[in-house]
Amino acid sequence: MERVTGIGGLFFRSKDPERLAAWYEDHLGVTPVPLTYEEAPWISQSGPTVFAAFADDAEHFGRPQQQWMVNFRVRDLDAMVTQLRRAGIAVEVDEEIYPNGRFARVHDPEGNPVELWEP
Repeated sequence: MERVTGIGGLFFRSKDPERLAAWYEDHLGVTPVPLTYEEAPWISQSGPTVFAAFADDAEHFGRPQQQWMVNFRVRDLDAMVTQLRRAGIAVEVDEEIYPNGRFARVHDPEGNPVELWEP
């Protein structure tokens, strides 16, 4: 069976796409979509990816109307948390160390949950 090789993009609506793209670039290093073919897109490092549907009433996303959440792999969770907090961004670190790694959560300027995962 032929399989996909990874996620090629994550697309969602935004009240202010340019501002939100700048926030992701400034704080998480996700470069915006290139405007020309000469510009390079954000290239993620290969690694495990989870694709999971949750029950409609799952509390994992926070507010009930939230329909999506992105989980980014990070090399050093402590360094990322320090960097975000220095920028004045609230970060919730899950103190439990799971068999698959450590997690933290932030919210982007539009209130979308962003999970950070150090495998």
